[in-house]
Amino acid sequence: MPDFKPSLILYTADALNDRGEAVLAQFPDAERLEVKQHNRLPELGMNHFKVKSDVLVLGKLKTRDVKWSGRSADYIAPSLANGCFGGCTYCYVDRHKNVNPITLFTNVEENMATIDQHVQALSWPKPTNQTDATYWTYDIGCNSDISIDYNLTEGIQQVFEFYCDHPRAKATFATKFVNRDLLDFDPKRKVRIRFSLMPSHVSKLVDVRTDSIEKRIAAINDFYDAGYEVHVNFSPVIVYSGPDGDRKAWRNDYRELFRQLDTALRPEVRAQLKAEVIFLTHNQWQHQANLAINPKAEELLWVPELQESKVSQFGGWNIRYAHQLKSKMVEVFKGLVQEEIPWCEIRYIF
Repeated sequence: MPDFKPSLILYTADALNDRGEAVLAQFPDAERLEVKQHNRLPELGMNHFKVKSDVLVLGKLKTRDVKWSGRSADYIAPSLANGCFGGCTYCYVDRHKNVNPITLFTNVEENMATIDQHVQALSWPKPTNQTDATYWTYDIGCNSDISIDYNLTEGIQQVFEFYCDHPRAKATFATKFVNRDLLDFDPKRKVRIRFSLMPSHVSKLVDVRTDSIEKRIAAINDFYDAGYEVHVNFSPVIVYSGPDGDRKAWRNDYRELFRQLDTALRPEVRAQLKAEVIFLTHNQWQHQANLAINPKAEELLWVPELQESKVSQFGGWNIRYAHQLKSKMVEVFKGLVQEEIPWCEIRYIF
């Protein structure tokens, strides 16, 4: 885990409840500066990675919408945090903020009250679907990495406890970090952790400042033993050729990744593990930013001959693999899974 010790903490006045004050107390040497809005920060005079390493923001989440997902979870819960220590070159959260340090929202109780009110209004028993057979599932980490946030505020553990005790709801989040402090908590299989995986050499290039793929795979058995439900998240799937022009390079690398997974996991862990698969969507603004900070990654991410453009719901110009070509890629991926790890059910793939 990264040793995150911010030198500057920005905060809004309404974020300084008991939880906000407790976060401040963890970093007594950090400079403090009050801001009017947590999502409109002043010019900090730091580069992309320095902001993520040295700045922490405390805010109050005022818009606590619960959004339908139907994929990773039934619903996306109101954010507990925004931003991440990592600097992944394809991160959609970074697309929407020019300055994007970790922002913790301190009104956790309001967040949980919103979820409770929402789930109580849903039908029960819950209709079985691919998200879960029993519980209504809520993704609690769409805009941050909960593994990092867990050590910054006790609020995350409080949220874990809420879902563990709730008779109708279950939490889920994806992560690129292995925080072994989470192993001290007993989630009673009511918290699903999804380790994001891709071929190791690609991850080293695009998953900037995250834990290695090998470390993530090695942790899966331990998290299952601690009481978590553990899934994997093959995301984003990046299609690429080898240095010699071999167009099957990405297929061969995923085959090796699947074999690593097959070797590492015990039978009882395999039996409960499922996967979600998301092929790469990239963004023009991010492409331009990466040319300055990580141009090598763009050789994999920005491949116009394979991709087509799409205007996102936020008005951004995104690119994704061309429709007919992607259909073939999806079938190839499903075939590789069936050949190498047939025990791994794909919950959804697109």
